[in-house]
Amino acid sequence: MKPTLQTRLGQQLSLTPQLRQAIRLLQLSALELETELNQALESNPLLERGDEDQGDGPEDDKPDDAPAEDTPGDADAPEEFEPGELDEWYEAPAGDRRGNDGGESDEFTAAAPVDLHGHLLWQLQLSHLGPRDLAIGQAVIEAINDDGYLEGPLADIQAALRPELEVGEAEIETVLHIVQHFDPVGAGARCLSECLCVQLSLLSDDTPGLALSRRLCKDHLDGLAKLGAERLGSQLGESPEAMAQAVALLRSLDPKPGAQVGGSEPEYIAPDAIAYRQNGVWKVRLAAGSRPRLAINRHYEGLIGKASREDDSYLRGQLQEARWLIKSLETRADTVERVARAIVRQQSAFLDHGNEAMRPLTLREVAEELGLHESTVSRATTRKYLRTPRGTFEFKHFFSSGIATEHGGAASATAIQAMIRKLIDAESPRTPLSDQKLAETLKAEGIPVARRTVAKYREAMNIPASNERQRLA
Repeated sequence: MKPTLQTRLGQQLSLTPQLRQAIRLLQLSALELETELNQALESNPLLERGDEDQGDGPEDDKPDDAPAEDTPGDADAPEEFEPGELDEWYEAPAGDRRGNDGGESDEFTAAAPVDLHGHLLWQLQLSHLGPRDLAIGQAVIEAINDDGYLEGPLADIQAALRPELEVGEAEIETVLHIVQHFDPVGAGARCLSECLCVQLSLLSDDTPGLALSRRLCKDHLDGLAKLGAERLGSQLGESPEAMAQAVALLRSLDPKPGAQVGGSEPEYIAPDAIAYRQNGVWKVRLAAGSRPRLAINRHYEGLIGKASREDDSYLRGQLQEARWLIKSLETRADTVERVARAIVRQQSAFLDHGNEAMRPLTLREVAEELGLHESTVSRATTRKYLRTPRGTFEFKHFFSSGIATEHGGAASATAIQAMIRKLIDAESPRTPLSDQKLAETLKAEGIPVARRTVAKYREAMNIPASNERQRLA
């Protein structure tokens, strides 16, 4: 093949380093962004913290302490604290802030949460058992999961104690029985039946329905779940009144005793934006910290042109990177704020009336409204949260597909789910609505949905089928 020279004219999109950085920052959550900024501040001497932005958008005319539309302290108003305000709340009297020696008092510290295993081990140490039984008890407690159930066979506990101790299953059973009567009662059970039976064993013998409850718990728990109280009572020769009394006693017990103690620490979501109503109009502002401020360190900037060639080149490179980062942060904050405003404009009916008023919304609609690409809107809605008077939601919560109604409009999946839940909440417990009946009711209201669609939405809300709801009733 003979080599030739050709000239081609074409267009190609090139991602500059600045654009790559802006895209990456946009998809970060607030926590990830803070970590990114801390790393940048540590590695770049040209960067420093600027005056922190309190979240007021350029178009907002609502001061932090302005009252809401109706009354001062209205739930619609954003609740923000001024710097130092919380310090004033926690300020103690002068005599309490210092010790007798005049030194500063210790900082307030929160008690470490006690988990189930720690709670049980504490009781084990107070049980006056011998060293051998204490070792068995520790192995038993280590095998209990967070719900309070013993995981694995007793042979696993035997293996865990070897070679220090050789114990028989009878010894483990004895110590396990003791642990099961610790607080919470039933922890260490091997199945639901054993868990409930242990709890029943502590009740007074004159408790109404106790004898039948113990019988059901020990031998007929599966049958009660499959057949229901009425049919099982007929098979056992028990009256409906006696069965109802026994079942009510069983329902008063705790099927997951371990959940009473400890558990993971509560997680808190810091919103990226806040929606509030002012003079009858929904507005949006960025939350405090959503527009972090960085600035150029003037001292190091002043060294540029005065340092050695190598240092001067390094400082110039760091200055350029600092300017790119500051610009990218401004772009990120503006994009998040614009997307939040578009969501609030589109879903103002939801803010006014709740889930049933949620309208269908797609990324393309918001992208076209703002003149952005869909991928940009997608990044701006990922792990970003909007605080509203109805709760704090991820931006993506406000996007859902829709079904055309017979009146020419559209109903979102969220709205249809809310309608289904409302119908189920209002149904008769003894004659619950089937999926087909729910579909027919929605169709009568102008929302043509298929039975399988109703079933899909019902399952998504963790609502049992009609036959299950009837049995539970």
